[in-house]
Amino acid sequence: MARTPRAPWKRSNPRKRAGKTSKHLSPAQKSAAKARARRAGRRYPNLVDNMRMASKKTSKKAPKSKASKKKSAKKTRKRTAKKTAKSTRKRSASAREKDPRGGLTAAGRKAFARKQGAHLRPGVTKRESEMTPQEMRRKGSWAVRFYGRAKLPPLVDAKGQPTRHALSAHAWGEPVPKTVAAARRIAAKGERLLARYRRAKTRG
Repeated sequence: MARTPRAPWKRSNPRKRAGKTSKHLSPAQKSAAKARARRAGRRYPNLVDNMRMASKKTSKKAPKSKASKKKSAKKTRKRTAKKTAKSTRKRSASAREKDPRGGLTAAGRKAFARKQGAHLRPGVTKRESEMTPQEMRRKGSWAVRFYGRAKLPPLVDAKGQPTRHALSAHAWGEPVPKTVAAARRIAAKGERLLARYRRAKTRG
């Protein structure tokens, strides 16, 4: 049968038994013990409150020396420099992959292939009379997907400049649309190209 432990106030001080001097609570520990007693509805802290506070270890950090502060500041500067360099590399890589006039560059298409596994081709910029049926299908499909959807993404930003969605028209040899009506005209042209492709496919 397990022996029931005696209450702490019925046991002798273990430090005295070991021949050690008793330790007094610090002012901070006394304040914490009083606060603990108040939360429990007691006017004064009891033995359990004091024991609880005495069992908590208070760690005081030694003040850093000048050499330590310099070393810490140096590490912080290095981390900041690395983050800045990494961010700059990402921005420059993104800038190389995107054609500022619209669409992706050759490097951008290669990067897309590495990340997504899809092999993108440049947009078709030929005249309709010079297009093959497959090129009609590609350009028609792009025009309908981009500018024939029910709700168009923004075509201009807050400064009135065309967005990347609008600039994609340049990569396909079309004027960059700044209004919904202009975008719908490109979509209508895409529908015509798809209709021509279907007729060519039927004849073939």
